Amino acid sequence: MMDAFPKSVPMLFLQFLIIATLNLGSSCYANIDVACLESEKRALLSFKQGLEDPSNRLSSWGVEDDCCEWAGVVCDNSTDHVRELHLQSPYDEEDYEIWSQYATSEKVKLGGEVNPSLLNLKHLSYLDLSQNDFGGIPIPSFLGSLPSLQYLNLSEAGFAGTVPHQLGNLSGLRSLNLKGLPYGDAQLDVENLDWLSGFLTLEHLDLRQVNLAKAPNWLQAVNKLPSLVELHLSYCELDRIPPLKHVNFKSLVVLDLSGNRFFSLIPRWIFSLSSLASLNLGSSNFEGQIPDGFWNLTSLKVLDVSSNDLNSLLPNSLFGLHSLVSLNLSAMNDIRFEGPIPSGLQNLTSLEELSLSGFGFNSSIPEWLYSLWHLEMLDLGYNQLNGVISSSIGNLTSLVILDLSRNDLEGGIPREAGNLCKLRRLILSGYSGIRSGGDISDLFRTLSGCISYSLEILKLTKSRISGHLTDQLGQFINLKVLFLDLNSISGPIPLSLGRCSSLLTLSLARNQLNGTLPESLGCLSKLKHLWISRNLFEGVVSEVHFANLTSLTIFDASGNQLILEVSPNWIPPFQLAEIELRSWYLGPQFPMWLHSQKGFSVLDLSCTGISDSIPSWFWNLSFSIQNLNLSHNQIKGKIPDILDGDYSMIYLGSNQFTGPLPRLSSNVTELDLSNNAFSGDIRHFICDGKDESNRLTILHLGENLLSGEIPDCWMNWTALRVIKLGNNHLSGTIPSSLGNLLQLQSLHLRNNSLSGEVPLSLQNCTELVTIDLGWNQLVGSIHTWLGRSLSNLKILGLRSNNFYGEIPSELCHFASLQILDLASNSFSGSIPRCFKNLTAMAIKSHSQDHGRYSNDWIFYSSNWRSFLENAFVVTKGRELQYNTLLPLVTSMDLSDNDIVVPKTRMIPKEIGNMELLESLDFSRNQLSGEIPPSMSALTFLSFLNVSNNNLSGQIPSSTQLQSQNASSFTGNSLCGPPLVENCSTGGATPDIGEGDEGGDSEVNWFFLTAAYGFVVGFWVIVSPILFKRSWRFAYFRFLDEMWHRICTCFGKP
Repeated sequence: MMDAFPKSVPMLFLQFLIIATLNLGSSCYANIDVACLESEKRALLSFKQGLEDPSNRLSSWGVEDDCCEWAGVVCDNSTDHVRELHLQSPYDEEDYEIWSQYATSEKVKLGGEVNPSLLNLKHLSYLDLSQNDFGGIPIPSFLGSLPSLQYLNLSEAGFAGTVPHQLGNLSGLRSLNLKGLPYGDAQLDVENLDWLSGFLTLEHLDLRQVNLAKAPNWLQAVNKLPSLVELHLSYCELDRIPPLKHVNFKSLVVLDLSGNRFFSLIPRWIFSLSSLASLNLGSSNFEGQIPDGFWNLTSLKVLDVSSNDLNSLLPNSLFGLHSLVSLNLSAMNDIRFEGPIPSGLQNLTSLEELSLSGFGFNSSIPEWLYSLWHLEMLDLGYNQLNGVISSSIGNLTSLVILDLSRNDLEGGIPREAGNLCKLRRLILSGYSGIRSGGDISDLFRTLSGCISYSLEILKLTKSRISGHLTDQLGQFINLKVLFLDLNSISGPIPLSLGRCSSLLTLSLARNQLNGTLPESLGCLSKLKHLWISRNLFEGVVSEVHFANLTSLTIFDASGNQLILEVSPNWIPPFQLAEIELRSWYLGPQFPMWLHSQKGFSVLDLSCTGISDSIPSWFWNLSFSIQNLNLSHNQIKGKIPDILDGDYSMIYLGSNQFTGPLPRLSSNVTELDLSNNAFSGDIRHFICDGKDESNRLTILHLGENLLSGEIPDCWMNWTALRVIKLGNNHLSGTIPSSLGNLLQLQSLHLRNNSLSGEVPLSLQNCTELVTIDLGWNQLVGSIHTWLGRSLSNLKILGLRSNNFYGEIPSELCHFASLQILDLASNSFSGSIPRCFKNLTAMAIKSHSQDHGRYSNDWIFYSSNWRSFLENAFVVTKGRELQYNTLLPLVTSMDLSDNDIVVPKTRMIPKEIGNMELLESLDFSRNQLSGEIPPSMSALTFLSFLNVSNNNLSGQIPSSTQLQSQNASSFTGNSLCGPPLVENCSTGGATPDIGEGDEGGDSEVNWFFLTAAYGFVVGFWVIVSPILFKRSWRFAYFRFLDEMWHRICTCFGKP
């Protein structure tokens, strides 16, 4: 909750220093009757010529004759010299409303170069170029030659490289801010910090996000600054705090060492800084105990030690900081302070901000907490707090922010909370959040007091809320952010939504809302982000719905049955960055209104009934697209080469595209062109530009008309994790260069005409999870390296090839193997007895390390839960495809081979150890002996086939075996249910006899049959459905097949 802590304390100190000490700032100068000097005017114009000014911010420079009237220029009233240049970006990155419009903020940034003509401004004492974008150029070393400079701010201005030591020549400097960017290529570093030694008057030093790893003596260098008041060294890659014998910067008021990697104790000298008012040690990997004893922090008002690995109870010294205003103790790490909220915190009566999230507190909220009258921010999220929220919460009348998310609280929000007239942010999200009986209208009724006017942010994501949205929604006239997603809210959206005129962000996704979209939605002129995906909306959406949505940048309404009816010449009033309309009906023509959208980065129009071709203008305007999904339509035509633009993910599968494969930009990371009619060979696609490495991680070209050989030039595709080329007409051998793909996890080459042996180089692909080479003409034996090198393998499919030889015992090293299909080959020998070691078929596993998992799903896309792994299993003569249910499937198919051994119990007697097996096929081999009795322990087995072998003896008794079809045991010398052959009479039908004795026997047989029928009927039909996973799977398989066809149309899983 770092965003919840104000930055007001450091900024107040900074403003005080600048105004009181320097007496600078544009507010102090009105430039009345001031005319700038001609030499300085020329210097400014030369400086402007080197700048890039896309928004024409400096348009006044040169138009006005007096440069003291130019934007950002401040002159001295008495000398006419230029004293200050305020050229920072006008946008504040902390401003939520403005920075949600990221594209706009980028356009106003200055760039280019910093011209040395600034050296002619001899009296320049203030230079601010912060929040611009100078494109990674170095900080000009000549800035160290500005003799009068006292204030230099280059924070987040896009400078990169090593900070020039010449800045140390600015002996009069009082404020230096070189804060770097948090991400990107424009990163700053230092060789050392020795150049700081000349800053005897420096009061403010900000090196946040500047890499100081090469400056191990950083503390000694800073300790030489006797006037230092503020020190910001957060996220500087610091890994140690050197010992400090004597503290020289005793005037320090603000100290920020957050975001580093110290892995050490908190040094005690910090607690001797009596002037310290703000201390931030958060997220710095501090360990051990928080030092107790005498703390001389009598002036401390802000303390942040959140997100560290501190492992003790809170020290008593903390509870004596009576001047403390802001306290952040959020844990959010594995080590937690379990138990009740420490009662010593009630001594901190001046607290205005308190964050205790992630502690693991497992008590109720103590009553004394409601007596901290000054609290403005209270964060108790991500704990295990239980009980009810007291009505005393109404005493916290100063509250502005309240976060109770992810707890086990019951009873709902008391009605007294409705009188928290200053509350602006209320966060109740989480599966274990507020359980108020579930009705959204009850909650809105609670919030109908004065809080309905003050509330600006309301988050109720995953809060187990149901009921209908009513006109109560319209009471929140100042609400800016509303999250109601991932609940069970039903009914239509009320017309009163249009009264929420301040809304910037609205998320109603993944509920059960129905009906049509209200036209009042179009009244939300300030709305920027709208998520309504995966609901039950239906009906027509027209231009009226979007009439005033001029600020909209993100629109995700996927997974609804809506129809867009607009005129062919419609020009939307918005410019969207993300457009997601999956499963709407937009067709049959390609939507022409997209022509007006110039800067979108995400476009998902999958399953939208488009049967047109893609117009040429689309490829010309789509350079900014990063995620393109037009799959599951009937789009025709050819795809041009995709060599330019910012494409990252391209999903065009399940259409009617024809022609050769397009050449690909090296920037693309995911490509799905499957289930189309692309033809020709793939050599040009794989080998053109083979000297250029690319970033592709997913390649899906399956189910096309591709032919020819798979080329042997995969060396530069080293980022690939998924290759799917199945169901084509490819021939030749599997290329050995696939062995260069060390990150490969999924390889699907099934149903082609590949020949030859599996290349030995595949043993280098140690991350492989899935290999499917079925339905080809491959030959050879299974190499022993397969089991030794590919220990992560879960799915191995070699069905319908020409493999031969014995099944190697090395396959038993596949501890994660859950599907093994070796059917329809020419394997011989015995079934390895060590198959009992295939623990994924015997022991239920949970978390996995390979692929990206959610509930053990295997998915590979950077879009969470997208591009699921799939596998095929043949059962009962049908080939079924699994993806969403794949983690639940275990299957072994060795049918139609030449497996034989002369001894009995050819089937290993330990087969019963594989308790999670659901499908087992040993049919059409030469197995002999008996079915092992341990097979009756396979309680999850839903399909078994041992037909057409040489097995003999009695079929073991179990619900799973007796419930199989009799055809699963035919072609052997077996007896017992479900076969009609009775083992006690050698297969003959018993003689019932005649007369009284026979009559008694017949009556007994009737009752025995009835009793047997009842038992079998109950346990075979009712009990397994209720309690046995395998029987439920038969039903779920049907659902899985249906889901596979419609999941992309009605929301990804």
